[in-house]
Amino acid sequence: MQAAGKGALRLYWAMFRHILETRIYMFRSALSSRMRTALLTAGLTFFAAVSAVAQEQKLPDAPAPQNNAPAPTVNVPQPGADNQGTGNPQEPTNIPPAEQSPGPGAAKPGPPPPGSQEIKTVPPGSVPKPRPNGPDQLFSLTKEVNFVSVPVTVKDSEGKLVDGLLAKDFSIYEDGTPQKLTFFTSDAFNLSAALIIDQGLPDPALKKVNQTFSALGGAFGPFDEVAVFTYGNTVNKRQDFGNSSRMELALHRISDISGTNAGASVVGGPFGSGPATNSKLPDGSLQVTTPRPEFHVLNDAILAAAQDLAHRSAASRKIIFVISDGQEYGSRASYAQVLKVLLTDGIAVYAIGVDTAALPIYDKAAKLRIPGFGYSNILPKYTNATGGDVLDEFSKEAIESAYQRITMEARNQYTLGYNTSRRPSSNYRDIEVRVKRPGLEVFAKHGYYPLPPQREQPLPASESGEAQPPPGN
Repeated sequence: MQAAGKGALRLYWAMFRHILETRIYMFRSALSSRMRTALLTAGLTFFAAVSAVAQEQKLPDAPAPQNNAPAPTVNVPQPGADNQGTGNPQEPTNIPPAEQSPGPGAAKPGPPPPGSQEIKTVPPGSVPKPRPNGPDQLFSLTKEVNFVSVPVTVKDSEGKLVDGLLAKDFSIYEDGTPQKLTFFTSDAFNLSAALIIDQGLPDPALKKVNQTFSALGGAFGPFDEVAVFTYGNTVNKRQDFGNSSRMELALHRISDISGTNAGASVVGGPFGSGPATNSKLPDGSLQVTTPRPEFHVLNDAILAAAQDLAHRSAASRKIIFVISDGQEYGSRASYAQVLKVLLTDGIAVYAIGVDTAALPIYDKAAKLRIPGFGYSNILPKYTNATGGDVLDEFSKEAIESAYQRITMEARNQYTLGYNTSRRPSSNYRDIEVRVKRPGLEVFAKHGYYPLPPQREQPLPASESGEAQPPPGN
């Protein structure tokens, strides 16, 4: 260190001497002896001051190594008496005892970084969940209710649709108790329709119906969806739900199917007797003269269509559109069972009665049930109970115009809604809709079932092979 000081001193003195000699040489002729003495004295004073500073200053021989590694995050000492009140957070209590105090020779960690005094780290899953009924939970009152939607058609004395009615013009009753309307609209709805065609009609009547299929495409809108079913002895699904174009293709495929024989059943002659040898019956054999019954499983067809409609969107109006003479015989499902499904799923039945159903003289007798022969026309029972309508048309032109009338009536209905208390019961609830204007007729469903129906198992046919009429027909 002394050698370094002497080297600096020599450097300072050489510089001073060079400057002094230069100045003396330049101003030797102009300076007096007194000025020379003053400059020499100042130089000696400067030299003495520099020498004293060089002797007092301690210059390091080389840079010392420094430990810049980050402080450990585990071996943090517990806060003692020397760091109380400094604002450092308390250590978590779930640290093992071996890690709570540093071992001998461990490095002392530095202070936490600035701004970290407010942060607390907890293990995953240790944050307590808020209680549902804690002090921060708002008070709430829950009551389970059912929303009941009731489509309503209003006609005047001439059978024309009445529009322009308001919510104040209606009143609705459930089991005789007035209900408060919570929903009302007169807007048109898109249709989810299941078209059912009776292929058990006599051949002339079925050919007449097949010629009207081209008018069915114009009865439905672009946003409607239609499925096609046919029935006779059995039920067949011809087309799943789709637009009117797909419906027309399905109708085109079945337009050539023939109906049943319009004549009487053959009970005699060579085709009505048993086996014979040389036109003679075997000894002890009896001639069979009982005609084979023809089934008209209309109940089964409506049930199949209703089960498919139950899965369609609730934003559309669900209807079943039947083209038939209304005869019902041989179905496995009864009328009461099918009606329960219809009222539970909110499905209305609309129908066009053709052939015998359109005969004026036959109208009243056709609504009666004949034991052993089923219903001659069950369509009015379905339409009245579900809030639909039935139009009896005989000619081809009348049937075509009825298509448009049926879909327009089903689409343009008033929709009433109310909330009713939910009860653990599947009992039938009666509905009555009234209009506060005289001379108007109201068409709405007669009631509903609040819970899904528990369908009964159909009765099997007898072992004798003969058709047994289902109960409730």
